[in-house]
Amino acid sequence: MKTLLLTGATGFLGGAVLEKLLIENQCIKFIFLVRAENEQQGLNRIRSNMEKFNIDKNILDKLTTENILLGDLSEPELFLSDTRINQVTHVLNCAAVASFGNNPLIWKVNVEGTLRFAQKMARVTGLKRFLHVGTAMSCAPEPGALVEESAEFEENAEHLVEYTRSKSTIEQLMRKTCPQLPLVIARPSIVVGHTRLGCKPSSSIFWVFNMALMLQKFMCSLQDNIDVIPVDYCADALVMLLNSDSLDSDVYHISAGEERSVSFAEIDDAIAAALQKAPVGDHYAQVSYDALLHMRRQLKDIFGPCNERLMLKAMRLYGSFAMLNVRFSNEKLLSLGMAKPPRFTDYIARCVQSTRGLSIPQQMVVDFK
Repeated sequence: MKTLLLTGATGFLGGAVLEKLLIENQCIKFIFLVRAENEQQGLNRIRSNMEKFNIDKNILDKLTTENILLGDLSEPELFLSDTRINQVTHVLNCAAVASFGNNPLIWKVNVEGTLRFAQKMARVTGLKRFLHVGTAMSCAPEPGALVEESAEFEENAEHLVEYTRSKSTIEQLMRKTCPQLPLVIARPSIVVGHTRLGCKPSSSIFWVFNMALMLQKFMCSLQDNIDVIPVDYCADALVMLLNSDSLDSDVYHISAGEERSVSFAEIDDAIAAALQKAPVGDHYAQVSYDALLHMRRQLKDIFGPCNERLMLKAMRLYGSFAMLNVRFSNEKLLSLGMAKPPRFTDYIARCVQSTRGLSIPQQMVVDFK
């Protein structure tokens, strides 16, 4: 029986992984790293998150406080001495501070704490796989590129946000300092929504598309493409990588790839169809950030009560990502037998339905925590 140490199970991606494992009733002994004051509170946090995925209560009742490992990657020394760690056979590290804001914990958790965690697990004799979730954007891709799956990074690459810099750095440090660690890196592209539940588990990033269409202008062209996958497809891929006995590579993109990426024009059409209204289409204008900055005093009229400074910061950051027009090769994953991903536009109506009644500021809170 596998003993799986899963980090991030109270989050979006970790929750989707746990959803899959629980529904499939895989023969696994779970250990969940959870921030909490006590084991019962930690278990309650897991259950609360899984309720967003519509997990049956009878399934959730199988989880107990014995599955909870109290701890935080910002202070790994507080949990790394737990004797249960020495029995772990598989690790799936989904935990990270994924904020695009200036969260002071980004480096402390994503780099320093994660490295100490990896160094400890490298000394666990029975460990068979340490599957670490990075991000496809960690390579700081060139605009317009189809990015190949590679362990190489440009040392002086310019990152748009500290989050992607931290994810690039920890990959390099784990390789350098933990050569005996059975490390596999999974790099998801842009994870938005769930094919069945839309944005109920999380509204992360979906609000960006709504924001741009409400403005009828943004920094990217409608002809630009974006590589988006749903969280449940990403979870399926992670479980495949976790369970595969042998892998030909230690780096895998989980992405839409060139074939299943979508254009912003297609997103416009799909959202309009879901809302039963005309697409923005020819009324849309590609503009510079300075042009958006000049609209500052109009933002509350467009979006309702909002933090203008935060809205502009969001436009600058996400507009810069949108302008990249990059896709990430997924050939390695498909060669393992993984199904092709759905297109974002295939399930976008569920995302629209699940965010009805929520303002843009309400939807974006998760990405600027």
